[in-house]
This record gives sequence, C-alpha cells and structure tokens, in this order.
Amino acid sequence: MLKTVDQYHLYLKLEKSLSDNTVMAYEQDLQKLSNYLADAKIDPEKARPQHLKDFLIEISTLGIHPRSQARVLSSIKSFYHFLIYKNIIDEDPTELLESPKTGLRLPEVLATEEIDDIIAAIDLAKPEGERNKAIIETLYGSGLRVSELIGLQLSKLYTDEGYMLVDGKGCKQRLVPLSPFSIRQIERWIIDRNKLDIKKGNEDILFLNRRGSKLTRAMIFTIVKELSAKAGIRKNVSPHTFRHSFATHLLENGANLRAIQQLLGHESITSTELYTHIDVHFLRSAILNFHPLNKKNKQLKFSSSEQKK
Repeated sequence: MLKTVDQYHLYLKLEKSLSDNTVMAYEQDLQKLSNYLADAKIDPEKARPQHLKDFLIEISTLGIHPRSQARVLSSIKSFYHFLIYKNIIDEDPTELLESPKTGLRLPEVLATEEIDDIIAAIDLAKPEGERNKAIIETLYGSGLRVSELIGLQLSKLYTDEGYMLVDGKGCKQRLVPLSPFSIRQIERWIIDRNKLDIKKGNEDILFLNRRGSKLTRAMIFTIVKELSAKAGIRKNVSPHTFRHSFATHLLENGANLRAIQQLLGHESITSTELYTHIDVHFLRSAILNFHPLNKKNKQLKFSSSEQKK
C-alpha cells in the first residue's frame, strides 16, 4: 500500500492536475512541517490546530516574507484537505488558521517604448536573433506564461487563422490570438529553425536552442535579462513582465476585463482584477476625459475661453 505522502503526490498530479513545479513546492512545504513535527514526535496526520499554529509562528520568526508564509499555509491546507478527502482524518486542523496579510503587490509594467527598445536591442545577425525576437513578440503579443511559451508546438499553430492552442496551467488548453507581428516573426524563426539538427523528441517544439533541444525556463529568463540590460531598462524585467504589460496595455486601451481573463487563462476573475489597480492615473484620466459630466464641463470651459477672445 502506498504511503500517505505518495498518495498525496499522485493526488496533486492526477486529480488536481498541478504542474511539476507546483507539486514540488507543495511537497517541499509539507516537508518543512514534517521536520518541525518530527522534533515533537508527532505524525502530520495527528497534528492538532495548535501544533500547526506554532509551526506558522516558527517560520514567521525566521524572517520569511509574508507571501512565502501564505504559500506554506496554502500547501498545508491542501494536504489536510487531501487527508479529509481520503477519510484519513475527520476534522480539518487548518480550518481556523489565518493567512498573513501580504498587501497588494503591483506587477512591474513596461511602456510600449521600452518594449520597442528591447526588441531593437536584438542582434538579428546572430544565429539566435530571429528566435529571440519571436520569443519577445510572442510573450508580449499574446501574454503567455514562460511554461506555456517553451511548450508551444508547431502542430498547434494556426497562423492562417491567427490563433495558437496553448497548454496552460493544470493541463488546460485555450486558444490564444496571434498578432500579425508575431506570426511574421515566428515564420522568420521557423526558416532558421529548419536548419537546426533537431534532437529526437523535440521535432514539434517551436522554440529550440542551437543544439536543437527545447529551451528551459532559465534560458528564457537569461535572454530577457540580457536584452533588457542591453536596452538600458532599469526596471526588474522578467518574462512575466511582458505578460503583465500585455494585460495592462489591453486594459488601458479599453479591453473588457473578462476578455483579458480568457486571454491570460486565469481561472478566477480575481486574478485578472489585479490589473485594475496598476495605473491609477490612467483610470483617473479616463474619468476626466470620458465621463459625461466632465466632458460637458470641458465644453463649457472651451466656449468660455472662446468668448474671452
């Protein structure tokens, strides 16, 4: 019979359909709890609310950021929900545990001019030039996550229709529009890609390294960091910054929040609503320029100034 931790691993992978990175994070957090309880000779299945509360106090005293504390609590709650689901325990000891207040963290956003500068910093004379430009165009043009970008498949590109099929979080697929700029750049990259000695198992992967293998998340981060530095961008830019910028610029130009939710692949609208807090000045400007009362007031001021002339 499988141990509880092994059953939990299968539950996260098969029933919850979580990514390998998320499963690893959950299991690492559970290991922290197990190590803490082991000192008191307590099995996790037999932990009481006070044991868990003491554990959370312990990690808070180590100077761990509230966001990391909240993630640990989320992992622990997931484990005890699993134990109830499997009828291993009758009561949830995490029910009354409260998550630490983390505050609202607004994501970094690039201006369109900064994105242009990053693209201009790409040396197209280099073998990886067309690929890197296609990567930036796709990240910003479609708002993809890094994991989605490196997993893009040639067989799921429908350039004639202007769409691609993306494998998102939890193995959920969604259709994402491709801009004409992205399509043109991807097609240029494919010409160079076809000259590579493609390694077995990577035949359908869109973005490859010079050895013909699938790019890693770390490599995408390196590409973005180096290009940002070359472009003189002082912001803390990561691949996810292009996703944030994609959503923010859509919102600023009048896109519906529900549409942005679908494009980003957010399961909950709450995740997408973060973008409504990003640019207070933009929202204030929208009210001043487009609210009927403000428009009427501007017209009155204009006609008054005309009479003075």
